Amino acid sequence: MLQEESDLSLIIAHIVQKLKSSNLYAQLERQAWISLQRPEIKLESLKEDIKEFFKITGWEKKLQNAVYSELSVFPLPSHPAAPPEHLKEPLVYMRKAQGSWEKRILKSLNSMCSELSIPLARKRPVGEQKELLSKWNEMGTDEPDLSLFRPVYAPKDFLEVLINLRNPNYENGDSLSFRTHLGLIQVPLKVKDIPELKEFFVELSLNTGQLGIDDSTQVPPELFENEHVRIGQKVLAEEDSAAAQQYVRQGSPTALRAELWALILNISSQPEDALYYEQLKTNVIQHDLLVDSLIYKDVKLTASNDDYYFVFEDYLYQVLLCFSRDTSVLGHFAYNSASPPKSYIRGKLGLEEYAVFYPPNGVIPFHGFSMYVAPLCFLYHEPFKLYQMFREMYVRFFFRLHSISSHPSGIVSLCLLFETLLQTYLPQLFYHLREIGAQPLRISFKWMVRAFSGYLATDQLLLLWDRILGYNSLEILAVLAAAVFAFRAVNLMEVTSLAAAEAVLADLSTLKVMPLLQIFLFATVT
Repeated sequence: MLQEESDLSLIIAHIVQKLKSSNLYAQLERQAWISLQRPEIKLESLKEDIKEFFKITGWEKKLQNAVYSELSVFPLPSHPAAPPEHLKEPLVYMRKAQGSWEKRILKSLNSMCSELSIPLARKRPVGEQKELLSKWNEMGTDEPDLSLFRPVYAPKDFLEVLINLRNPNYENGDSLSFRTHLGLIQVPLKVKDIPELKEFFVELSLNTGQLGIDDSTQVPPELFENEHVRIGQKVLAEEDSAAAQQYVRQGSPTALRAELWALILNISSQPEDALYYEQLKTNVIQHDLLVDSLIYKDVKLTASNDDYYFVFEDYLYQVLLCFSRDTSVLGHFAYNSASPPKSYIRGKLGLEEYAVFYPPNGVIPFHGFSMYVAPLCFLYHEPFKLYQMFREMYVRFFFRLHSISSHPSGIVSLCLLFETLLQTYLPQLFYHLREIGAQPLRISFKWMVRAFSGYLATDQLLLLWDRILGYNSLEILAVLAAAVFAFRAVNLMEVTSLAAAEAVLADLSTLKVMPLLQIFLFATVT
């Protein structure tokens, strides 16, 4: 009981501290002063009267949404005596593995600098600044020579690191005996089994209405959709983040999705947000970073070649270049196992007072990074709103897909969950693929790292991301990956090589996400 009270006190203190540094706190303070001029505010009941004023004017709801948003990302309380790094990652071997991986990334980046004789950062000459500003809305037409640049790493490089991850508390001989796990991931983490997944994703059950299911036997689809839209409009009118999060578990109507997602992530798009975006844009115009070329290269290699997303090329450059300059992103490293890379002023290597984070947001883009932004372009057509949504999606969800941690939504747990589901519920398929040298994770890893962006049709991808937001969890990615293998099981049982297995699973663009998930969770396995 005392521990619970202590945990609650810690959470409250953290949220109060966060809110005090937010725009909302200043706005609430201003409104409180304004309320003192009103005749109904009495000195003897000042506290209650101001509370009532906030309730009537809608500020109470804004405060509730801000608190709910903080609770959604705040890590579970650890022991009061635990060091700060425990908030980032409680397991020492995970922290060490992440540190080693970061050193490899930096070595790759620095070797590229040396080979190409390009500085990490430089101030653009005035003429170049003017040229970039004039081309800001058509950067896709620019064709810089990027042939010498290469992605710092690709998902397959990251997978090799995860495959070699081991808990040193288990001896080599013991690590297989503690569980008969025959997949590539050999770390003992707790992941959900099917009964737990059914309970967690209960709103996806066969007798619950879903957007994305065309042939529900309970209610005709058009009736369910009309009623669902009506409820969605009511949720938006109420401006309640928690209600919106619960609502999108059954899918979001296309016309309401942009507003619902913004409400869930507590994004209000104030004038100061537009101004902040313009400041980031100014930073891009004034300074050229090496990571800019990595962003250009990534967009050219991925989104520009995608049938759904090539039209958004200019938006992707704008958002990702601004993102690389955004120092507010550094805040998420408090609960991210990764640490932002540091660079030193020339000649001052090792002197902390001359250290700066590089890039300024602490995130080095990898091959496929731009695909986190691309689907959002269908929802938000103003660059600063698109930027806000991507930044919030990244610091709440996407960072977990390329950092090594024991978090249930971290990529290590997702890989283990995927392999465990296949091995437990589709053992024949799992063993067959393993015997022919086609470990399923080697095929599905790239899907999960990108949150299926670029693999599913956009309408299906957005239905999937509805559920990520609705459940505040990435575990559904591993469930869907297993469901895809289950759906193609008959064909996969006939293949005799990794290349043949990859060919069977090469095109996911015709798949319907919700029927796949429902059948896998609630109809196929028991």
